[in-house]
Amino acid sequence: MNKKWWKEAVVYQIYPISFLDTNGDGKGDLLGIISRLDYLKDLGVDVIWICPIYKSPNHDNGYDISDYCDIMDEFGTMEEFDRLLREAHARGLKIMMDLVLNHTSDEHPWFIESRSSRDNPKRDFYIWRKGKDGHPPNNWESYFSGSVWEYDEKTGEYYLHLYSKHQPDLNWENQKVIDSMHEMVEWWLKKGVDGFRFDAIAHIVKAVGLPDGDNPDQLPTVRAYELFSNLENVHTLLSNLYERVLFHYDIMTVGETSGLGPEQALSYVGDTRNELNMVFQFEHMQLDAGSSGSGKWDIRPWNLLELKKVISGWQTVLHDKGWNANYWCNHDQPRSVSRFGDDQKYRVESAKMLATFLHTLEGTPYIYQGEEIGMTNIAFASIDDYRDVETLNYYEEQLDQGVPEEQVMQAIWKKSRDNARTPMQWTNGEHAGFTRGTPWIEVNSNYPLINVEDAIKDPNSIYHYYKKLIALRKQHEVIVYGEYKLLLPLDKELYVYTRTLEDQCLLVILNFFGGEPVLKLPAELVPEAKQLLISNYPIKGEEDLGNLKLRPYEARVYLMKTPPLDFVAQTW
Repeated sequence: MNKKWWKEAVVYQIYPISFLDTNGDGKGDLLGIISRLDYLKDLGVDVIWICPIYKSPNHDNGYDISDYCDIMDEFGTMEEFDRLLREAHARGLKIMMDLVLNHTSDEHPWFIESRSSRDNPKRDFYIWRKGKDGHPPNNWESYFSGSVWEYDEKTGEYYLHLYSKHQPDLNWENQKVIDSMHEMVEWWLKKGVDGFRFDAIAHIVKAVGLPDGDNPDQLPTVRAYELFSNLENVHTLLSNLYERVLFHYDIMTVGETSGLGPEQALSYVGDTRNELNMVFQFEHMQLDAGSSGSGKWDIRPWNLLELKKVISGWQTVLHDKGWNANYWCNHDQPRSVSRFGDDQKYRVESAKMLATFLHTLEGTPYIYQGEEIGMTNIAFASIDDYRDVETLNYYEEQLDQGVPEEQVMQAIWKKSRDNARTPMQWTNGEHAGFTRGTPWIEVNSNYPLINVEDAIKDPNSIYHYYKKLIALRKQHEVIVYGEYKLLLPLDKELYVYTRTLEDQCLLVILNFFGGEPVLKLPAELVPEAKQLLISNYPIKGEEDLGNLKLRPYEARVYLMKTPPLDFVAQTW
Protein backbone atom coordinates (compact mmCIF):
# COMPACT_ATOMS: atom_id res chain seq x y z
CA MET A 1 0.00 0.00 0.00
CA ASN A 2 1.69 3.15 -1.28
CA LYS A 3 0.39 5.91 1.00
CA LYS A 4 0.40 9.52 -0.23
CA TRP A 5 -1.19 12.65 1.19
CA TRP A 6 -2.97 13.37 -2.09
CA LYS A 7 -4.62 9.95 -2.01
CA GLU A 8 -6.12 10.76 1.37
CA ALA A 9 -7.17 14.30 0.44
CA VAL A 10 -10.58 15.62 -0.60
CA VAL A 11 -10.53 18.32 -3.30
CA TYR A 12 -12.96 21.23 -3.66
CA GLN A 13 -13.10 22.88 -7.08
CA ILE A 14 -13.72 26.61 -7.32
CA TYR A 15 -14.85 28.32 -10.51
CA PRO A 16 -13.73 31.76 -9.36
CA ILE A 17 -15.86 34.02 -11.56
CA SER A 18 -18.96 32.37 -10.02
CA PHE A 19 -17.80 31.80 -6.44
CA LEU A 20 -18.15 35.11 -4.56
CA ASP A 21 -17.90 38.76 -5.64
CA THR A 22 -16.62 41.27 -3.09
CA ASN A 23 -16.31 44.46 -5.15
CA GLY A 24 -19.72 44.58 -6.77
CA ASP A 25 -18.65 44.08 -10.39
CA GLY A 26 -20.74 40.92 -10.70
CA LYS A 27 -17.72 38.61 -10.99
CA GLY A 28 -16.18 36.47 -8.28
CA ASP A 29 -12.69 37.37 -7.09
CA LEU A 30 -9.76 36.24 -4.94
CA LEU A 31 -10.98 38.17 -1.91
CA GLY A 32 -14.22 36.25 -2.21
CA ILE A 33 -12.31 32.96 -2.01
CA ILE A 34 -10.31 34.23 0.97
CA SER A 35 -13.52 35.19 2.76
CA ARG A 36 -14.83 31.60 2.46
CA LEU A 37 -11.71 29.69 3.51
CA ASP A 38 -13.21 29.03 6.93
CA TYR A 39 -16.32 27.62 5.23
CA LEU A 40 -14.16 25.20 3.23
CA LYS A 41 -12.10 24.27 6.28
CA ASP A 42 -15.28 23.53 8.22
CA LEU A 43 -16.59 21.39 5.35
CA GLY A 44 -13.46 19.29 5.82
CA VAL A 45 -11.77 19.49 2.42
CA ASP A 46 -7.99 19.49 2.09
CA VAL A 47 -7.23 20.93 -1.35
CA ILE A 48 -8.76 23.85 -3.23
CA TRP A 49 -8.53 23.53 -7.00
CA ILE A 50 -8.95 26.98 -8.53
CA CYS A 51 -9.87 27.29 -12.21
CA PRO A 52 -7.63 29.68 -14.19
CA ILE A 53 -7.07 33.08 -12.61
CA TYR A 54 -4.20 34.18 -14.87
CA LYS A 55 -4.24 37.31 -17.00
CA SER A 56 -6.68 36.65 -19.82
CA PRO A 57 -9.01 38.42 -22.27
CA ASN A 58 -11.55 35.85 -21.07
CA HIS A 59 -12.87 34.50 -24.35
CA ASP A 60 -13.13 31.08 -22.67
CA ASN A 61 -13.46 31.99 -19.01
CA GLY A 62 -9.73 32.16 -18.31
CA TYR A 63 -8.63 29.12 -20.29
CA ASP A 64 -7.11 31.55 -22.80
CA ILE A 65 -4.05 32.83 -20.93
CA SER A 66 -2.23 35.99 -22.01
CA ASP A 67 0.23 36.07 -19.08
CA TYR A 68 0.99 32.98 -17.01
CA CYS A 69 2.65 34.98 -14.23
CA ASP A 70 -0.01 37.60 -13.57
CA ILE A 71 -3.59 37.66 -12.29
CA MET A 72 -6.70 38.56 -14.27
CA ASP A 73 -7.82 42.07 -13.37
CA GLU A 74 -11.36 40.94 -12.54
CA PHE A 75 -10.03 38.51 -9.95
CA GLY A 76 -7.56 40.78 -8.19
CA THR A 77 -3.80 41.11 -7.87
CA MET A 78 -0.78 38.91 -7.34
CA GLU A 79 -0.52 40.35 -3.83
CA GLU A 80 -4.05 39.09 -3.15
CA PHE A 81 -3.14 35.67 -4.52
CA ASP A 82 -0.13 35.57 -2.20
CA ARG A 83 -2.46 36.40 0.67
CA LEU A 84 -4.83 33.62 -0.41
CA LEU A 85 -1.93 31.17 -0.42
CA ARG A 86 -0.77 32.27 3.05
CA GLU A 87 -4.23 32.17 4.59
CA ALA A 88 -5.08 28.82 3.04
CA HIS A 89 -1.84 27.30 4.29
CA ALA A 90 -2.43 28.76 7.75
CA ARG A 91 -5.67 26.74 7.86
CA GLY A 92 -4.03 23.55 6.60
CA LEU A 93 -5.59 23.94 3.15
CA LYS A 94 -3.60 23.40 -0.04
CA ILE A 95 -3.97 25.29 -3.32
CA MET A 96 -3.97 23.51 -6.69
CA MET A 97 -3.73 25.71 -9.79
CA ASP A 98 -5.47 25.00 -13.08
CA LEU A 99 -2.77 25.26 -15.73
CA VAL A 100 -3.25 25.29 -19.52
CA LEU A 101 -0.16 23.98 -21.31
CA ASN A 102 -1.76 23.10 -24.65
CA HIS A 103 -2.53 26.63 -25.80
CA THR A 104 -2.37 30.31 -24.92
CA SER A 105 -4.52 33.32 -25.70
CA ASP A 106 -4.11 34.95 -29.08
CA GLU A 107 -3.26 38.03 -27.01
CA HIS A 108 -0.26 36.37 -25.37
CA PRO A 109 2.96 38.26 -26.30
CA TRP A 110 4.37 35.06 -27.82
CA PHE A 111 1.48 34.79 -30.26
CA ILE A 112 1.47 38.48 -31.07
CA GLU A 113 5.11 38.09 -32.11
CA SER A 114 4.45 34.76 -33.81
CA ARG A 115 1.81 36.17 -36.14
CA SER A 116 3.76 39.38 -36.86
CA SER A 117 5.78 37.76 -39.68
CA ARG A 118 6.76 34.34 -41.03
CA ASP A 119 10.39 34.85 -40.00
CA ASN A 120 9.75 36.09 -36.45
CA PRO A 121 11.83 34.13 -33.86
CA LYS A 122 8.61 33.07 -32.13
CA ARG A 123 6.84 31.96 -35.30
CA ASP A 124 7.56 28.33 -34.42
CA PHE A 125 6.14 28.71 -30.88
CA TYR A 126 2.79 27.88 -32.50
CA ILE A 127 1.61 25.58 -35.29
CA TRP A 128 1.42 27.39 -38.63
CA ARG A 129 0.73 25.81 -42.02
CA LYS A 130 -0.13 26.81 -45.57
CA GLY A 131 -3.56 25.92 -46.89
CA LYS A 132 -4.45 23.35 -49.57
CA ASP A 133 -6.05 24.75 -52.70
CA GLY A 134 -7.93 27.40 -50.77
CA HIS A 135 -8.86 25.02 -47.95
CA PRO A 136 -7.43 24.64 -44.42
CA PRO A 137 -4.34 22.39 -44.03
CA ASN A 138 -6.45 19.43 -42.88
CA ASN A 139 -10.03 18.50 -42.00
CA TRP A 140 -9.84 18.43 -38.20
CA GLU A 141 -12.81 19.88 -36.36
CA SER A 142 -12.43 22.07 -33.27
CA TYR A 143 -13.94 21.11 -29.90
CA PHE A 144 -15.95 24.32 -30.25
CA SER A 145 -17.14 23.37 -33.80
CA GLY A 146 -15.75 24.45 -37.15
CA SER A 147 -12.21 23.97 -38.40
CA VAL A 148 -9.22 23.88 -36.06
CA TRP A 149 -7.51 26.25 -38.50
CA GLU A 150 -7.79 30.04 -38.56
CA TYR A 151 -6.50 31.96 -41.57
CA ASP A 152 -4.20 34.89 -40.83
CA GLU A 153 -4.44 37.60 -43.49
CA LYS A 154 -1.14 39.27 -42.62
CA THR A 155 1.11 36.25 -43.11
CA GLY A 156 -1.09 34.21 -45.46
CA GLU A 157 -0.99 31.04 -43.34
CA TYR A 158 -3.27 29.18 -40.94
CA TYR A 159 -2.66 28.60 -37.24
CA LEU A 160 -4.04 25.58 -35.36
CA HIS A 161 -6.48 25.87 -32.44
CA LEU A 162 -8.18 22.77 -31.04
CA TYR A 163 -10.51 25.04 -29.08
CA SER A 164 -11.53 28.65 -29.84
CA LYS A 165 -9.75 30.70 -32.51
CA HIS A 166 -8.63 32.85 -29.57
CA GLN A 167 -6.71 29.83 -28.16
CA PRO A 168 -3.85 28.97 -30.55
CA ASP A 169 -2.08 25.70 -29.76
CA LEU A 170 1.55 25.83 -28.68
CA ASN A 171 4.15 23.85 -30.61
CA TRP A 172 5.54 21.33 -28.13
CA GLU A 173 8.09 20.17 -30.70
CA ASN A 174 9.94 23.43 -30.07
CA GLN A 175 12.50 23.08 -27.25
CA LYS A 176 12.22 26.78 -26.46
CA VAL A 177 8.50 26.31 -25.78
CA ILE A 178 9.27 23.34 -23.52
CA ASP A 179 11.93 25.24 -21.58
CA SER A 180 9.69 28.28 -21.19
CA MET A 181 6.80 26.20 -19.87
CA HIS A 182 9.05 24.38 -17.42
CA GLU A 183 10.34 27.70 -16.09
CA MET A 184 6.79 28.95 -15.64
CA VAL A 185 5.66 25.80 -13.78
CA GLU A 186 8.63 26.06 -11.44
CA TRP A 187 7.92 29.77 -10.87
CA TRP A 188 4.54 28.84 -9.38
CA LEU A 189 5.99 25.99 -7.35
CA LYS A 190 8.61 28.28 -5.83
CA LYS A 191 5.77 30.61 -4.92
CA GLY A 192 4.34 27.76 -2.85
CA VAL A 193 1.38 26.27 -4.75
CA ASP A 194 0.64 22.66 -3.91
CA GLY A 195 -0.15 21.18 -7.28
CA PHE A 196 -1.62 21.50 -10.75
CA ARG A 197 -4.59 20.34 -12.73
CA PHE A 198 -3.19 20.22 -16.27
CA ASP A 199 -5.93 21.25 -18.68
CA ALA A 200 -6.16 19.44 -22.05
CA ILE A 201 -2.77 17.84 -21.38
CA ALA A 202 -3.56 14.87 -23.65
CA HIS A 203 -3.52 17.17 -26.66
CA ILE A 204 -0.08 18.78 -26.46
CA VAL A 205 1.22 16.39 -29.14
CA LYS A 206 -0.26 16.17 -32.64
CA ALA A 207 0.23 13.42 -35.22
CA VAL A 208 3.34 13.76 -37.37
CA GLY A 209 2.49 15.54 -40.61
CA LEU A 210 -0.94 16.63 -39.35
CA PRO A 211 -2.79 14.21 -41.67
CA ASP A 212 -6.50 14.37 -42.50
CA GLY A 213 -8.99 12.53 -40.34
CA ASP A 214 -11.06 9.51 -41.35
CA ASN A 215 -12.71 11.12 -44.37
CA PRO A 216 -10.19 13.27 -46.26
CA ASP A 217 -12.96 14.67 -48.49
CA GLN A 218 -14.73 16.29 -45.55
CA LEU A 219 -13.59 19.80 -44.78
CA PRO A 220 -13.66 20.69 -41.97
CA THR A 221 -16.02 18.33 -40.18
CA VAL A 222 -13.97 15.39 -38.89
CA ARG A 223 -13.28 15.06 -35.16
CA ALA A 224 -9.91 13.35 -35.51
CA TYR A 225 -9.38 12.65 -31.79
CA GLU A 226 -6.81 9.93 -32.37
CA LEU A 227 -4.62 12.40 -34.26
CA PHE A 228 -4.31 14.86 -31.40
CA SER A 229 -5.11 12.88 -28.24
CA ASN A 230 -2.94 10.72 -25.98
CA LEU A 231 -0.15 10.22 -28.50
CA GLU A 232 3.00 8.49 -27.30
CA ASN A 233 5.19 11.58 -27.19
CA VAL A 234 2.87 13.12 -24.59
CA HIS A 235 4.44 10.69 -22.12
CA THR A 236 7.95 11.69 -23.13
CA LEU A 237 7.11 15.34 -22.51
CA LEU A 238 5.39 14.64 -19.17
CA SER A 239 8.26 12.45 -17.96
CA ASN A 240 10.64 15.24 -18.85
CA LEU A 241 8.52 17.78 -16.96
CA TYR A 242 8.45 15.46 -13.95
CA GLU A 243 12.19 14.81 -13.93
CA ARG A 244 13.20 18.43 -14.48
CA VAL A 245 10.60 20.16 -12.28
CA LEU A 246 7.81 18.26 -10.53
CA PHE A 247 10.00 15.62 -8.89
CA HIS A 248 11.54 18.22 -6.60
CA TYR A 249 8.24 19.18 -4.95
CA ASP A 250 5.74 17.23 -2.85
CA ILE A 251 2.71 18.20 -4.89
CA MET A 252 -0.52 16.86 -6.37
CA THR A 253 -0.99 16.58 -10.14
CA VAL A 254 -4.03 15.58 -12.18
CA GLY A 255 -4.37 15.60 -15.93
CA GLU A 256 -7.42 16.18 -18.10
CA THR A 257 -7.21 13.24 -20.50
CA SER A 258 -10.28 12.51 -22.58
CA GLY A 259 -10.62 9.50 -24.83
CA LEU A 260 -8.84 6.80 -22.84
CA GLY A 261 -9.67 3.75 -20.76
CA PRO A 262 -8.06 2.55 -17.53
CA GLU A 263 -5.35 0.49 -19.24
CA GLN A 264 -4.22 3.55 -21.21
CA ALA A 265 -4.47 5.68 -18.08
CA LEU A 266 -1.77 3.60 -16.42
CA SER A 267 0.66 5.03 -18.95
CA TYR A 268 0.06 8.39 -17.25
CA VAL A 269 -0.48 7.41 -13.61
CA GLY A 270 1.22 4.04 -13.14
CA ASP A 271 3.32 4.01 -9.99
CA THR A 272 6.50 3.57 -12.01
CA ARG A 273 5.66 6.08 -14.75
CA ASN A 274 6.74 9.32 -13.04
CA GLU A 275 4.29 11.48 -14.97
CA LEU A 276 1.06 12.37 -13.12
CA ASN A 277 -0.59 11.35 -9.84
CA MET A 278 -4.02 10.83 -11.43
CA VAL A 279 -6.12 11.71 -14.47
CA PHE A 280 -9.72 12.68 -15.05
CA GLN A 281 -11.45 10.03 -17.12
CA PHE A 282 -14.53 10.83 -19.22
CA GLU A 283 -16.08 7.44 -19.88
CA HIS A 284 -18.86 7.91 -17.33
CA MET A 285 -19.48 11.41 -18.70
CA GLN A 286 -20.36 9.88 -22.08
CA LEU A 287 -22.98 7.41 -20.86
CA ASP A 288 -25.85 9.73 -21.78
CA ALA A 289 -24.45 10.72 -25.20
CA GLY A 290 -25.78 9.09 -28.35
CA SER A 291 -23.89 8.12 -31.47
CA SER A 292 -25.40 10.47 -34.06
CA GLY A 293 -22.23 12.51 -34.46
CA SER A 294 -23.50 15.41 -32.34
CA GLY A 295 -21.35 14.32 -29.44
CA LYS A 296 -22.55 15.23 -25.98
CA TRP A 297 -25.56 17.13 -27.34
CA ASP A 298 -27.13 13.91 -28.68
CA ILE A 299 -28.78 12.88 -25.43
CA ARG A 300 -29.90 9.37 -24.55
CA PRO A 301 -30.87 7.80 -21.22
CA TRP A 302 -27.95 6.38 -19.28
CA ASN A 303 -28.24 3.02 -17.55
CA LEU A 304 -26.75 1.61 -14.39
CA LEU A 305 -25.17 -1.49 -15.95
CA GLU A 306 -23.02 0.72 -18.19
CA LEU A 307 -22.04 2.88 -15.21
CA LYS A 308 -21.03 -0.24 -13.26
CA LYS A 309 -18.92 -1.46 -16.16
CA VAL A 310 -17.07 1.84 -16.51
CA ILE A 311 -16.46 2.49 -12.83
CA SER A 312 -15.56 -1.12 -12.05
CA GLY A 313 -13.02 -1.11 -14.86
CA TRP A 314 -11.26 1.94 -13.47
CA GLN A 315 -11.46 0.72 -9.88
CA THR A 316 -9.99 -2.71 -10.61
CA VAL A 317 -7.38 -1.91 -13.27
CA LEU A 318 -5.81 0.94 -11.30
CA HIS A 319 -5.84 -0.79 -7.90
CA ASP A 320 -2.29 -1.08 -6.53
CA LYS A 321 -0.95 0.24 -9.86
CA GLY A 322 -2.17 3.82 -10.13
CA TRP A 323 -4.76 6.18 -8.67
CA ASN A 324 -8.26 7.37 -9.58
CA ALA A 325 -9.69 10.89 -9.60
CA ASN A 326 -13.40 10.54 -8.81
CA TYR A 327 -15.96 13.17 -9.77
CA TRP A 328 -19.57 13.62 -10.80
CA CYS A 329 -19.42 17.14 -12.19
CA ASN A 330 -17.16 20.13 -12.76
CA HIS A 331 -17.10 23.45 -14.62
CA ASP A 332 -17.52 21.62 -17.96
CA GLN A 333 -20.28 19.18 -16.97
CA PRO A 334 -23.95 19.45 -15.94
CA ARG A 335 -24.88 19.40 -12.27
CA SER A 336 -24.72 15.85 -10.93
CA VAL A 337 -28.07 15.79 -9.13
CA SER A 338 -29.82 16.91 -12.33
CA ARG A 339 -27.95 14.44 -14.50
CA PHE A 340 -27.67 11.28 -12.41
CA GLY A 341 -30.22 11.93 -9.67
CA ASP A 342 -33.65 13.50 -9.34
CA ASP A 343 -33.42 17.27 -8.89
CA GLN A 344 -37.14 17.59 -8.15
CA LYS A 345 -38.92 15.08 -5.86
CA TYR A 346 -35.78 13.42 -4.46
CA ARG A 347 -33.17 16.16 -4.82
CA VAL A 348 -31.85 15.83 -1.25
CA GLU A 349 -31.92 12.03 -1.16
CA SER A 350 -30.34 11.55 -4.58
CA ALA A 351 -27.66 14.20 -3.97
CA LYS A 352 -26.68 12.39 -0.77
CA MET A 353 -26.67 9.02 -2.54
CA LEU A 354 -24.40 10.33 -5.30
CA ALA A 355 -22.10 11.83 -2.68
CA THR A 356 -21.92 8.48 -0.89
CA PHE A 357 -20.81 6.83 -4.12
CA LEU A 358 -18.19 9.47 -4.83
CA HIS A 359 -16.62 9.27 -1.38
CA THR A 360 -16.59 5.50 -0.97
CA LEU A 361 -14.73 4.64 -4.17
CA GLU A 362 -10.98 4.14 -4.30
CA GLY A 363 -9.49 7.41 -5.49
CA THR A 364 -9.39 11.08 -4.59
CA PRO A 365 -12.91 12.62 -4.48
CA TYR A 366 -13.49 16.00 -6.18
CA ILE A 367 -16.38 18.21 -5.06
CA TYR A 368 -17.48 20.95 -7.43
CA GLN A 369 -18.66 24.20 -5.83
CA GLY A 370 -22.34 24.01 -4.93
CA GLU A 371 -22.43 20.23 -5.19
CA GLU A 372 -22.31 20.08 -1.39
CA ILE A 373 -25.67 21.89 -1.20
CA GLY A 374 -27.28 20.14 -4.17
CA MET A 375 -27.25 22.95 -6.73
CA THR A 376 -29.08 22.06 -9.94
CA ASN A 377 -28.98 22.70 -13.69
CA ILE A 378 -30.28 25.97 -15.09
CA ALA A 379 -32.79 26.32 -17.95
CA PHE A 380 -32.62 29.86 -19.28
CA ALA A 381 -35.56 30.65 -21.56
CA SER A 382 -33.41 32.63 -24.00
CA ILE A 383 -30.06 31.88 -25.60
CA ASP A 384 -29.19 35.50 -24.79
CA ASP A 385 -28.78 34.51 -21.13
CA TYR A 386 -26.05 31.96 -21.91
CA ARG A 387 -22.36 32.88 -21.85
CA ASP A 388 -20.49 29.67 -22.73
CA VAL A 389 -18.76 29.86 -26.12
CA GLU A 390 -19.32 26.14 -26.81
CA THR A 391 -23.05 26.51 -26.13
CA LEU A 392 -23.40 29.62 -28.29
CA ASN A 393 -21.52 28.01 -31.18
CA TYR A 394 -23.69 24.89 -30.96
CA TYR A 395 -26.87 26.99 -30.98
CA GLU A 396 -25.87 28.91 -34.11
CA GLU A 397 -24.61 25.78 -35.89
CA GLN A 398 -27.81 23.85 -35.24
CA LEU A 399 -30.08 26.70 -36.33
CA ASP A 400 -28.03 27.05 -39.53
CA GLN A 401 -28.70 23.36 -40.18
CA GLY A 402 -32.44 23.89 -39.81
CA VAL A 403 -32.86 22.24 -36.39
CA PRO A 404 -35.88 23.74 -34.56
CA GLU A 405 -34.88 26.15 -31.79
CA GLU A 406 -36.98 24.28 -29.21
CA GLN A 407 -35.04 21.08 -29.92
CA VAL A 408 -31.71 22.90 -29.66
CA MET A 409 -32.67 24.47 -26.34
CA GLN A 410 -33.68 21.08 -24.92
CA ALA A 411 -30.14 19.85 -25.48
CA ILE A 412 -28.64 23.04 -24.05
CA TRP A 413 -30.75 22.76 -20.90
CA LYS A 414 -29.34 19.29 -20.36
CA LYS A 415 -25.69 19.68 -21.36
CA SER A 416 -24.57 23.33 -21.49
CA ARG A 417 -21.44 24.06 -19.49
CA ASP A 418 -23.30 27.05 -18.05
CA ASN A 419 -25.33 24.60 -15.96
CA ALA A 420 -22.34 24.44 -13.65
CA ARG A 421 -21.28 28.06 -14.01
CA THR A 422 -24.19 29.94 -12.47
CA PRO A 423 -23.20 31.79 -9.28
CA MET A 424 -22.69 29.98 -6.01
CA GLN A 425 -25.84 30.22 -3.90
CA TRP A 426 -24.76 31.53 -0.52
CA THR A 427 -27.96 33.00 0.94
CA ASN A 428 -31.66 33.44 0.16
CA GLY A 429 -31.07 37.16 -0.31
CA GLU A 430 -30.70 39.14 -3.54
CA HIS A 431 -28.54 37.36 -6.16
CA ALA A 432 -28.11 34.53 -3.63
CA GLY A 433 -25.55 36.63 -1.75
CA PHE A 434 -23.11 36.22 -4.63
CA THR A 435 -22.84 39.92 -5.53
CA ARG A 436 -24.29 43.31 -4.70
CA GLY A 437 -23.98 44.21 -8.39
CA THR A 438 -25.30 42.57 -11.55
CA PRO A 439 -24.03 38.99 -11.85
CA TRP A 440 -22.05 38.13 -15.00
CA ILE A 441 -24.53 35.29 -15.56
CA GLU A 442 -27.93 35.00 -13.92
CA VAL A 443 -28.31 33.16 -10.62
CA ASN A 444 -30.44 30.01 -10.64
CA SER A 445 -33.93 31.07 -9.54
CA ASN A 446 -34.13 28.24 -6.98
CA TYR A 447 -31.63 29.94 -4.64
CA PRO A 448 -34.29 30.79 -2.00
CA LEU A 449 -34.61 27.03 -1.41
CA ILE A 450 -31.02 25.96 -2.16
CA ASN A 451 -28.29 28.00 -0.44
CA VAL A 452 -25.39 27.60 1.96
CA GLU A 453 -26.84 29.70 4.77
CA ASP A 454 -29.96 27.56 5.13
CA ALA A 455 -28.02 24.32 4.56
CA ILE A 456 -25.70 25.04 7.48
CA LYS A 457 -28.69 25.63 9.76
CA ASP A 458 -30.34 22.34 8.79
CA PRO A 459 -28.62 19.33 10.45
CA ASN A 460 -30.18 17.00 7.86
CA SER A 461 -28.99 18.99 4.85
CA ILE A 462 -26.84 17.75 1.99
CA TYR A 463 -24.06 19.99 3.32
CA HIS A 464 -23.92 18.22 6.70
CA TYR A 465 -24.05 14.85 4.96
CA TYR A 466 -20.96 15.83 2.95
CA LYS A 467 -19.22 16.84 6.18
CA LYS A 468 -19.93 13.42 7.66
CA LEU A 469 -18.72 11.59 4.55
CA ILE A 470 -15.46 13.56 4.51
CA ALA A 471 -14.94 12.94 8.24
CA LEU A 472 -15.55 9.20 7.81
CA ARG A 473 -12.96 9.05 5.05
CA LYS A 474 -10.38 10.50 7.40
CA GLN A 475 -11.34 8.08 10.19
CA HIS A 476 -11.35 4.81 8.24
CA GLU A 477 -8.36 3.86 6.12
CA VAL A 478 -10.40 1.20 4.33
CA ILE A 479 -12.38 4.00 2.62
CA VAL A 480 -9.17 5.36 1.12
CA TYR A 481 -7.13 2.25 0.35
CA GLY A 482 -9.56 -0.68 0.39
CA GLU A 483 -9.83 -2.92 -2.67
CA TYR A 484 -13.08 -2.59 -4.64
CA LYS A 485 -15.24 -5.56 -5.57
CA LEU A 486 -18.54 -5.25 -7.44
CA LEU A 487 -21.53 -7.29 -6.22
CA LEU A 488 -24.84 -7.82 -8.04
CA PRO A 489 -23.32 -6.85 -11.40
CA LEU A 490 -26.57 -7.40 -13.32
CA ASP A 491 -28.93 -5.54 -11.00
CA LYS A 492 -30.42 -2.58 -12.90
CA GLU A 493 -31.38 -0.54 -9.83
CA LEU A 494 -28.87 -1.30 -7.09
CA TYR A 495 -25.15 -0.58 -7.13
CA VAL A 496 -23.53 -2.69 -4.41
CA TYR A 497 -19.81 -3.14 -3.76
CA THR A 498 -17.27 -3.83 -1.07
CA ARG A 499 -13.98 -2.19 -0.18
CA THR A 500 -11.61 -4.48 1.69
CA LEU A 501 -8.41 -3.66 3.55
CA GLU A 502 -6.75 -6.27 5.75
CA ASP A 503 -9.41 -7.32 8.32
CA GLN A 504 -11.91 -4.58 7.53
CA CYS A 505 -14.59 -4.47 4.88
CA LEU A 506 -16.89 -1.69 3.76
CA LEU A 507 -20.25 -2.71 2.29
CA VAL A 508 -21.78 0.04 0.14
CA ILE A 509 -25.44 -0.23 -0.91
CA LEU A 510 -26.85 2.36 -3.31
CA ASN A 511 -30.31 2.57 -4.83
CA PHE A 512 -29.74 4.68 -7.95
CA PHE A 513 -33.40 5.28 -8.79
CA GLY A 514 -36.80 6.21 -7.37
CA GLY A 515 -38.13 2.71 -6.89
CA GLU A 516 -38.10 0.51 -3.79
CA PRO A 517 -36.14 -2.64 -4.68
CA VAL A 518 -35.54 -5.38 -2.14
CA LEU A 519 -31.98 -6.36 -1.30
CA LYS A 520 -31.56 -9.91 -0.05
CA LEU A 521 -28.33 -9.82 1.89
CA PRO A 522 -26.70 -13.29 2.06
CA ALA A 523 -27.08 -14.98 5.43
CA GLU A 524 -23.30 -15.10 5.81
CA LEU A 525 -23.16 -11.29 5.74
CA VAL A 526 -26.13 -10.42 7.96
CA PRO A 527 -24.29 -10.94 11.28
CA GLU A 528 -21.41 -8.81 10.03
CA ALA A 529 -23.46 -5.89 8.68
CA LYS A 530 -24.26 -4.34 12.04
CA GLN A 531 -22.17 -1.15 12.13
CA LEU A 532 -23.93 1.36 9.92
CA LEU A 533 -21.47 4.18 9.20
CA ILE A 534 -23.83 6.43 7.27
CA SER A 535 -27.22 6.47 5.55
CA ASN A 536 -29.20 9.17 3.81
CA TYR A 537 -32.43 8.05 5.51
CA PRO A 538 -33.18 7.68 9.23
CA ILE A 539 -33.05 4.07 10.37
CA LYS A 540 -35.82 3.19 12.79
CA GLY A 541 -35.87 0.07 14.92
CA GLU A 542 -34.71 -3.41 14.03
CA GLU A 543 -34.54 -4.35 10.37
CA ASP A 544 -34.43 -7.63 8.50
CA LEU A 545 -31.09 -7.17 6.73
CA GLY A 546 -31.65 -10.39 4.84
CA ASN A 547 -34.71 -8.91 3.17
CA LEU A 548 -34.06 -5.17 3.03
CA LYS A 549 -36.56 -2.92 1.24
CA LEU A 550 -34.70 0.17 0.10
CA ARG A 551 -36.27 3.59 -0.24
CA PRO A 552 -35.88 5.86 -3.30
CA TYR A 553 -32.23 6.80 -3.83
CA GLU A 554 -31.29 5.25 -0.51
CA ALA A 555 -27.61 4.87 0.42
CA ARG A 556 -26.13 2.77 3.21
CA VAL A 557 -22.54 2.07 4.18
CA TYR A 558 -21.71 -0.69 6.66
CA LEU A 559 -18.35 -1.42 8.26
CA MET A 560 -17.62 -5.09 8.89
CA LYS A 561 -14.77 -6.53 10.88
CA THR A 562 -14.19 -9.38 8.50
CA PRO A 563 -14.46 -9.32 4.70
CA PRO A 564 -17.17 -11.37 2.97
CA LEU A 565 -16.25 -14.86 1.92
CA ASP A 566 -15.27 -15.26 -1.71
CA PHE A 567 -18.16 -17.59 -2.45
CA VAL A 568 -20.62 -14.93 -1.27
CA ALA A 569 -19.32 -12.46 -3.86
CA GLN A 570 -19.35 -15.13 -6.54
CA THR A 571 -22.87 -16.42 -5.93
CA TRP A 572 -24.73 -13.32 -4.82
